[in-house]
Amino acid sequence: MPGIRPYLRAALLLSLAAIMPAWADDGVSDRWHTQVGDVSAHADTTARGDAISRRLDALGIAWKREAFEQDGQAGHNLVADLGGPDGAPLLLIGAHYDQVDVGHGATDNASGVAAVLELAQALKAKPLAGHRVQVAFWDLEEKGLLGSRAWVATPGREKPALYVNFDVFGWGDTLWMMAPDAGTPLVAALRTASQHEKLGFQPGDKYPPTDHLAFLKAGWPAVSFSLVGGDEIDPILAVFGGAKPDRMPKVMQVIHSPRDTTAELDRARVDDALRVVEAGLRAWDAAPAP
Repeated sequence: MPGIRPYLRAALLLSLAAIMPAWADDGVSDRWHTQVGDVSAHADTTARGDAISRRLDALGIAWKREAFEQDGQAGHNLVADLGGPDGAPLLLIGAHYDQVDVGHGATDNASGVAAVLELAQALKAKPLAGHRVQVAFWDLEEKGLLGSRAWVATPGREKPALYVNFDVFGWGDTLWMMAPDAGTPLVAALRTASQHEKLGFQPGDKYPPTDHLAFLKAGWPAVSFSLVGGDEIDPILAVFGGAKPDRMPKVMQVIHSPRDTTAELDRARVDDALRVVEAGLRAWDAAPAP
């Protein structure tokens, strides 16, 4: 692969130049925090969806509610179209908006929802050159990824060039990425952008189960992002692997518990993390199709 490094340097310079107006926006973390509060103020899934749709309306983004039935349970996904070049491949970005019956679902997963809404605002203001973009908010993830599984299983559904998932994006110093292949140009672009922001970055194929799995199991390309403390990642993986770590990570103490409220959020690095993701996606968009 002798030509990839010079190309990546050029692509990253282009992506950094393209994203500068968004990087100068000091309101990202404040908007993110407000949106997490708006969504997590409601236990009812319909009301949580209404909070999302109000934000989409305010951004001037057309959206629709898609009913589905999966495994005998009914729900609604919310889907918004940001547009893009006619005939271009699809980039799909999503997060689940339902919650379990305890707590407020702020970290899991109003935080991911708010991250997607921030990216939607940025990508609407400065569209990608090579991809159409849709954002989706999945229902019934907590019941077995039902909303995303129903989406993928719908006959005639367009296969995206990439699905980008967000789940648990609430605090910490490290952008954790589920990447089946850590050697891709996208991962390289994200690594460069994270170094620019002095943000931890940890890609790999070991990651908790969430909606990206519905896409990967269908053979569709997908990645997923969380924002957590770097020292939490190994203990999180240990818990999901059936072990009991010496120190229980904050994530496992907060999600699916009464502690899952906005009080546990820390917005300090949210703006940096979202800039890193946006820069990586812009570099990926600028790369020629394989």
